[in-house]
Amino acid sequence: MSRPLLESAGGEVLSLEDYYADFKENFAAAGEFWKLERGQEFAEPGNASWEAFNHGDWQEAMRLLEEQRADLIDYHSKAAARGLRAHRIRIVTLPLTPYLQWELNALKIRDETGGIIRVLKLEEISGLEEHGPLPEIYTMDDRVMYEAIYDENGVLENARRFTDTELVRRCRDFIIDLWQIGEPIGSFFRREVAHLPPAPSPGTAVRPDYLKVRGRPGPIRS
Repeated sequence: MSRPLLESAGGEVLSLEDYYADFKENFAAAGEFWKLERGQEFAEPGNASWEAFNHGDWQEAMRLLEEQRADLIDYHSKAAARGLRAHRIRIVTLPLTPYLQWELNALKIRDETGGIIRVLKLEEISGLEEHGPLPEIYTMDDRVMYEAIYDENGVLENARRFTDTELVRRCRDFIIDLWQIGEPIGSFFRREVAHLPPAPSPGTAVRPDYLKVRGRPGPIRS
């Protein structure tokens, strides 16, 4: 990549409350959703499975993920019925971070229930990161794009919204190009994840009341 993906892009920073409302409105009208995930370490207070994982209870974390399967089937079925096609490309490092091992279990279920996900190893995109790590971005058609912004603890803090059609199209096409060379998560999971022992707790300092203390709303599905 000859220049940063979002160079001089500007964008509007939204609070989480405004971002969640804007996301829901645009997602409900979208025909295509493309998401690029790059970071290897995040924290997800408000997500019961992640909180169990963070506290060292891997079995409970996995049980809670599986418990979401029926709801995800309904969610993706309704999205497909209104014409939405959702795709995600997940960049991974090997060996996996504990967080990513947990998240790949979550993404595998999402993929099995209708949200199509592929995986790329970090080494495969090394030539694209000469200006730094790729951003965490997701597009809805060619109308709107968001960049997720995280705080010092890896918790979502706010988001930038972009509505320049040319920029959104360029970034969407970039994500599509990565997705097309990615590996389906099912085969990647069977080879690289399924045999692993339970991931150790990341031991983050993020407490269950983190969102309340920081004055942020609970997470939404994206």
